[in-house]
Amino acid sequence: MEAWIHSTVLWLLHVLALPEIGLSAIFIVSFVSATLLPLGSEPAVLAYLSVAPHMFWAAVVVATVGNTLGGAVSYWMGLGAAKAYETWREKHPHEDDSDQDYSKKAGGRWHSFITKWLTTLGPKALLFSWLPIVGDPLCAIAGWARLPLVPCLIYMAIGKFLRYVMMTSGILWILPHLGGF
Repeated sequence: MEAWIHSTVLWLLHVLALPEIGLSAIFIVSFVSATLLPLGSEPAVLAYLSVAPHMFWAAVVVATVGNTLGGAVSYWMGLGAAKAYETWREKHPHEDDSDQDYSKKAGGRWHSFITKWLTTLGPKALLFSWLPIVGDPLCAIAGWARLPLVPCLIYMAIGKFLRYVMMTSGILWILPHLGGF
C-alpha cells in the first residue's frame, strides 16, 4: 500500500510539473501541502522551474500564496475544533473532575512549554509555520488559541516566502545540473 501511495504521489507531482499546467499546479500542490495532509510542495516548484527557469519569482509568489492559504485552512480547522470543544464542554459539564490534572493528559511539560511559547510570541510564532512536521499543526494551534487571523496570515506568508526563496535558490545554486541551471 505504501509503495502505491509513493508512486501515485510521484506521478501526481510529475503531471503537475508539466509546463502546460504551470503555476496553477504549484498553487494547488502548495495549498494542499500546507494543510494537515502529508505532501511537500518543493518538488513541484523545482520541477516547474526546471522547465521554466524564467518564472522563478512568479513560482515563488504563487507557492507562497497557496501555502499561506493552506495554512489559513489549518488555522480555521483549529478554531473550529476549539469552538466544537467548548460547545461539547457546555453540554457535558464535569463538576466532579476538579481533582484531575488535565495538563498531564494534554502532554505534560511539553504542553506547558508550547502554550507558554505560543502565548509569548503570539502571531510571530507563525514565522515557523514553514517547518516540516511542526508547521502545519502550529497553524491549527494558533486557531485553537484564537490568535488574531490577519497578523497570523502575515507572519505565515513571510515565513513561507523566505522558505521558498531560500530553498529554491539554494537547491538551484547547489545543484546547477538540475534542469540545466
